[in-house]
Amino acid sequence: MFASIREYSAKLSTEIKQVDVGDLLPSTDWTDALRSVDVVIHLAARVHVMDDDALESLTEFRKVNAIATLNLAQQAVDAGVKRFVFISSIKVNGEETKNGSKFSPDDNYISTDPYGLSKYEAEQGLLDLVKKTDMEVVIIRPPLVYGPSVRANFLSMMKWINKGIPLPLGAVDNQRSLVALDNLVSFIILCIDHPKAVNEVFLISDGEDVSTTELLKKVANSFDKKYCLLPVPVGLMKFVAKLLGKSDVADRLFGSLQVDSSKARNLLDWQPVITMDEQLKKTADWYLHEKTV
Repeated sequence: MFASIREYSAKLSTEIKQVDVGDLLPSTDWTDALRSVDVVIHLAARVHVMDDDALESLTEFRKVNAIATLNLAQQAVDAGVKRFVFISSIKVNGEETKNGSKFSPDDNYISTDPYGLSKYEAEQGLLDLVKKTDMEVVIIRPPLVYGPSVRANFLSMMKWINKGIPLPLGAVDNQRSLVALDNLVSFIILCIDHPKAVNEVFLISDGEDVSTTELLKKVANSFDKKYCLLPVPVGLMKFVAKLLGKSDVADRLFGSLQVDSSKARNLLDWQPVITMDEQLKKTADWYLHEKTV
């Protein structure tokens, strides 16, 4: 097994050969990493940056997430790789669901978000490529992924809850789909050689949608902490967020984003390997351990 990396990691098993390829760029040479490889699982990407200039952001996202991905895919074809598993993003479907609707793999939508658009372009390029070659592709669009080593807003939320900081989020009545890291990994492994996954697009989630308020309570329970969630009206918080130029953050806290993962369950007979509460407990244990080392 090979892992293409930007820098060597002592956390990976010694059974995994690490190949240093540097940054993910349109010009990256993957020759050494692709030698004798049957399956590529491509997770690397330029992730979303909230304060990016829109035009410059799209250029940079496209360069890494679309052009560089398709460069890797073409080299994979040339190297005789049999299957290419691409970890895309739910942002290809959009930013928010409304009125109890759920995103599906067959939604006809082109994202206007630079990150989501770059992922969409990569998907389309991969699907075009496999029409002309013998390589198979599997596309997976996860929503927010959580688990040990989580970063960004989820990590901040854990810090607030662990410190017992009162939060004005006690009356948020949205619905969000998430996917536990363990569940995502189990699905990726299934897609490595499942014959029915060939050239398919999948949405994946835990199947346990929660509101922001419910998620915060679950995080508090994972720490065995009391929580203080103040029932501040959502409309008021959205107004304040808009004044502060934080509307995007408010949309993620208060908006709904639900996915329909029935295709993954029915076509591939996949089931989650861990519950949300179990994964949150593992994440809390990791967080507490990291604080003490």
